[in-house]
Amino acid sequence: MDYDNIASGYDELYGEEQNKKAALILSHAKIKGKVLDVGCGSGKTSELFGDVIGIDPSIELLKYAKIPVVQGMAEELPFKDGSFDWAVCLTAIHHTDHKKAILEMERVAANIAITILKKSSKHEEILKEIMKRKPTVISEQKDTILLYSTFAK
Repeated sequence: MDYDNIASGYDELYGEEQNKKAALILSHAKIKGKVLDVGCGSGKTSELFGDVIGIDPSIELLKYAKIPVVQGMAEELPFKDGSFDWAVCLTAIHHTDHKKAILEMERVAANIAITILKKSSKHEEILKEIMKRKPTVISEQKDTILLYSTFAK
């Protein structure tokens, strides 16, 4: 999907749904410290995570952000190893080369929260990859939510 073309209506289309997923994550995990939101979109939901920096490939979406943001790709995060306490990725992992994106998040963060869109054709493949890490699994109406710690720090 070309998110640049829908940037002005992004929050109206996806905001409520993303906020519910973020709230569910926050109810299961003590997310504190520095947080990286991978695929942050407009950054609106990112604000719920506190001390957060967002990264997204869509320059048009990033124009709406009120948090610090970087234009970039999940597969090549421009941050030093262990820079974050948490990396979160809400309903965006299926837009990436997920194996590279997961490794990059693990490189930069001590803890990971990823949601996988259930109707994505990549759902089972991504789920299988993350299950190797023995995450906590939370089933939500539209996504599978996975929480786990890494050895980045």
